[in-house]
Amino acid sequence: MSEIVVLSGNPRTGSRTRTMAVRVGAEIAQRDGTAAPSVVDLAEYGQRLLVPDDAGVAGGLASVRSARVLVVATPTYKGSYTGLLKVFLDRLPHQGLAGVVAVPVTVGATPQQAAQSERHLRGLLAELGAEVRPGLAVTESSLADPEVSTGYVAALTGRA
Repeated sequence: MSEIVVLSGNPRTGSRTRTMAVRVGAEIAQRDGTAAPSVVDLAEYGQRLLVPDDAGVAGGLASVRSARVLVVATPTYKGSYTGLLKVFLDRLPHQGLAGVVAVPVTVGATPQQAAQSERHLRGLLAELGAEVRPGLAVTESSLADPEVSTGYVAALTGRA
C-alpha cells in the first residue's frame, strides 16, 4: 500500500494545480512522518485513458486504489472537475476507493468557482467509497503562496 498518492487531473503537464497538490501531499507526509507522495499525473496519459488495457493507466489506477491518503487535484472546468479526471475515475469499480482517505484540492478563478468544483469532486469521491476530508478550494491568484497549503494541512491534521 502506498502511503500518499497525488492524483493531478489537470490536462497540462507541469501545471500549477499539480504543484499545489504535490505541496499538500508532501506536507501531509511530513506531518505523518511518511515518505514523499507518489504522483499520478493524468496529463501524461492523454488519449491512453481511452485505451481499455493500457498498462500505464492500469498502473495509475492501482496506485490510486492502494493509497492510504489520496490527494485529488483539478482545475475548475465548466463549474466542476476536468473531464480527464472523470474519465480516469470512471475506470474504477464500484467502491473502488473504499478505505482510502481522499483530500480534494480544486483551483478556480474565484473562491466561489473553486468551492463549487470542490463540492462536485467531493461527491464523486464519496460515490467511489472514499473517506472524503474537507477540501482545499484555491484561487488561481493564491497558487504560488506556500502558506495556503501549510495552513490547510495544519487545519486538516489538527496540528498547527
